[in-house]
Amino acid sequence: MQKAIQLTENKCMEISPVLSHYQTALWLKAKREGKSSLAASIDLGMSFIDIQLFETHITLPDGTVISWENIETINANKDNCFYIKENEVQKIRGYSEITGRSYSLFPTPDAPAMIIAGFLMHRIKGITPWQSAIAIVQTVAPFHGQVLDTSTGLGYTTICAAKTASKVITIEIDPVAQEMARFNPWSRELYCNPKISIVMNDSFQEIAAFDSSMFSAILHDPPSISLAGDLYSSEFYKQAYRVLMPQGRMFHYIGDPDSSLGARVTKGVMRRLKEVGFIKVVKKPEEFGVVAYK
Repeated sequence: MQKAIQLTENKCMEISPVLSHYQTALWLKAKREGKSSLAASIDLGMSFIDIQLFETHITLPDGTVISWENIETINANKDNCFYIKENEVQKIRGYSEITGRSYSLFPTPDAPAMIIAGFLMHRIKGITPWQSAIAIVQTVAPFHGQVLDTSTGLGYTTICAAKTASKVITIEIDPVAQEMARFNPWSRELYCNPKISIVMNDSFQEIAAFDSSMFSAILHDPPSISLAGDLYSSEFYKQAYRVLMPQGRMFHYIGDPDSSLGARVTKGVMRRLKEVGFIKVVKKPEEFGVVAYK
C-alpha cells in the first residue's frame, strides 16, 4: 500500500517565466509594429509587467533575455506551455514512473489544462479550465467547514473552494502531476494558502483514513474511468458517503453527457451512488457531472 505523504508546509515559490503562444503572439505583433516596450504577461496571463523589445531579443525586468528565435519557437507550438531556464525555453512536460503516463500543460486563454497520456483533463471547448472549476465548486457551495478534493491535478477546484471553505484537503496520487502544478502560475495558491492541505496518496486508499462525517462537501473530479476505474466504484462511493456530514453534497465529474460513453458512465454512477445510500443524485449536464446528496 502506498504511504500517504502530507505536505504541511504550503509556501509560495518563485516561479520562472511561463509562456504560451497566447503571450508570444502579442510580443511578435508589438515587434512588427516597431514598439520598444510592452505591458506583457510572463505568467500565462495572470499579471503584467513592462518588458523591453530589442532587435534580437526581449529583456525582462530581472535581466532575463529571450531571443526572438525562442519566442518564435513558442509561438509556433500551440499545444505546449514553456518555462525559461538560463535564457532558454523548455517545454513543461514530464513522465511518471508510477503510472507510466506522460504529463504536459496545454495552453488556453487563461489557466492551462493538463494532458495525461494524451487525454485532456480539463474542458476547453466553449469554456476554460478556470471557468469550469468555478462552475463545479458552485454546484455544492456554500461551504460550512472542511471540503475534500479527491483529485488535485492542477488544483483549480481546490483553490476555488478554499475561498470560502474553512479548510480544503486535496489528494494527489502522482508526484509528476504536482510537478506540473508547481510550474503552473495558476496553481500557485496551492502552495500559498494556509487553508489548503495537500496529501500525496491514492484517493481510493486515503479516503478510508478520514473520520466519519468529516466533510461538508466533496469535489470528485477523477481521471476518465479508463484511467481510474476504482474512483468510480461502489467501494469508493461508500467511503465518500461515510466521510460526508449529514446533508453533505458531493460533485462527481463524469464527462460529456451527450457522448455515448458519458451517458453510459453517468447511468452507472448514479445507480451506484444511490445504492450506497445517497438520497438524491441530480444530473448537472452543464458541468459534465452529477451532485449526490446525503
